[in-house]
Amino acid sequence: MGHKVHPNGFRLGVYRNWEAKWFAPDKEYKALLLEDVRLRRMLLARLKNAGVARIETERSSSALTVTLHTAKPGIVIGKGGTSVDQLRDELEKRTGKRVRVTIQEIKKPELSAQLVAENVAAQLEKRIAFRRAIKQSLMKTMRAGAQGVKIRVKGRLGGSEMGRIEWNREGRVPLHTLKADIDFGQTEAKTTFGRIGVSAWVYTGNFPDDVPQRAAPAAAEEPAEGGVPIGASLPQIPAPVAELIPAESIATIAPVAPGEPAGLPAPAAAATVEAPAKPKRATKSKATIETGEKATAETLEKAPPKRASRAKAATATTDTGEAAKTPKPRATRKKG
Repeated sequence: MGHKVHPNGFRLGVYRNWEAKWFAPDKEYKALLLEDVRLRRMLLARLKNAGVARIETERSSSALTVTLHTAKPGIVIGKGGTSVDQLRDELEKRTGKRVRVTIQEIKKPELSAQLVAENVAAQLEKRIAFRRAIKQSLMKTMRAGAQGVKIRVKGRLGGSEMGRIEWNREGRVPLHTLKADIDFGQTEAKTTFGRIGVSAWVYTGNFPDDVPQRAAPAAAEEPAEGGVPIGASLPQIPAPVAELIPAESIATIAPVAPGEPAGLPAPAAAATVEAPAKPKRATKSKATIETGEKATAETLEKAPPKRASRAKAATATTDTGEAAKTPKPRATRKKG
């Protein structure tokens, strides 16, 4: 189903509307349909250089409205509207009814698939390499804001004796997605070595949904107003957070004058809370008394004795007057 369904006809009645908007009974339908086809062929041939992308027709009981979607409205209108008047007169002669011509400008012709295909075909007729023509059209369409574009050419390319198909794509072109807004256009390039068909697909995003979106929640307004002190909003702070704010800092906040930005007080006026210093750990070697006097003999006796090293222990004497035991010398091993 991918290459056999027309992208515009696939979405008719779902997201896309018809180009011919009129109703006729069974006996008149055939004549009006042929008249529509001939009018379109005549308009496309006459306005070939005007960049006409789409023609819409709308019929009433006694009038015909033709809407031209063109990228160059100046060429269609002409000097002082002379071209439009001549076109209207010719359409009235062909149909025998009162004709109204409406012109709508295409602001971004790079996003119209029909105009993209005609641009590639015009370059092929000027004997420009087909790969270069396709690449340039792809870049222009993507720069214009398209999410994806695909161009395919079919025929005797590059002067080859056998026809072949060449195509290139940029971005994504979801052909099977109904809500995807894909525009399709095709034309033919008449060259010296035959006709080359050019097709273009342009994906500009999804069709807008009719479901209304939910409104975003309103942002919370600041309580500070002209002439209203900021401290008035502090009682609304939760209890655990309010306890952390010292009362001195709240008292120093002055009311805000109208027209002045609300701000906090100067750092010098704000009260700072100092953390309690950790008590120093007393060493075991020095015994101290709360009154500040020198250590007495009793406190010195209770203090644990210092550990003597081996060298001092060799010469020290005990309280009984006996000499301390000398340590035995270590035996040395002989090398060898």
